[in-house]
Amino acid sequence: MTEFAHLSNSASPHKIGLIAGWGRFPLVVAQTLRSQGKQVFCLGVKDHVDSELISLCHHFQPIGIAQLGKAVRYFQKNGVTQATMAGKIHKVLLFKKYYLLKHLPDWYCIQTFYPHFVSRTKDRKDDTMLGTIVDAFAKFGIQFAPATDFAPELLVKERQLAGAPLTGAQIKDVEFGWTLASEMGRLDVGQSVAVKGQAVLAVEAIEGTDQCIVRAGQLCQAGGFTVVKIAKPQQDMRFDVPTVGVGTLESIAKAGGSVLAIEANRTIILDESEFVRTANQNNIKVVAVRHANQLADAA
Repeated sequence: MTEFAHLSNSASPHKIGLIAGWGRFPLVVAQTLRSQGKQVFCLGVKDHVDSELISLCHHFQPIGIAQLGKAVRYFQKNGVTQATMAGKIHKVLLFKKYYLLKHLPDWYCIQTFYPHFVSRTKDRKDDTMLGTIVDAFAKFGIQFAPATDFAPELLVKERQLAGAPLTGAQIKDVEFGWTLASEMGRLDVGQSVAVKGQAVLAVEAIEGTDQCIVRAGQLCQAGGFTVVKIAKPQQDMRFDVPTVGVGTLESIAKAGGSVLAIEANRTIILDESEFVRTANQNNIKVVAVRHANQLADAA
């Protein structure tokens, strides 16, 4: 691992590393950091990142999903000792035939993930894999902080965001779905569940929230279902924080859903004013609470 040592450069508190995946979240984080006077050194994951991000960063470098050594060297070369992650990585791509060959894993990546992919002594759950990544950077003095440390205003506060108050039946569905989503999170399966009449329609796994919603709509053609999306009980706020945006609402509207319940203080909302406008336009009720039992207490 000494191969990296000579690349170290002078660090600056104004330099922030950003590993950017899919979606608008990396754009919002980069804009926020830039407004704070930070120099953003961005590694944009190939097949994921929005090209608009390039103009928001002090320096931008595309990188393959398996080029961990290259990522460490990039941050060291630019004197970056603090970094953050934003955006989704489509984990399902890891199971596509020959996908990793396209991204050519480097030697440090092979060493780091050998227990996950070769010896199979470690699993491939999101928390396990992401924890391995931040540990791999920490060995070289690069520490990861939650993106919400730089943009705390993105975390939704407890309130009704859109629509009329929930009906008694909808409150029961939120409570039912919340219990299921919490257990799914504890097992590191997914963050979202779709329910109706206290019956499970769909649960999120590797495919992500939007596809979970699509499946719920296919199975419940009468519509009127509820989507619950919450953080894991053991949520590490450095990565994979529940995030919703206009796209989430568009998926719910297209599938025929009527309620979105999210966890206050531990869920990110992107473009909140547009989010609320879209929810109201599509008659989707949106609530943010710390726990589902608060809804019954307030009713």
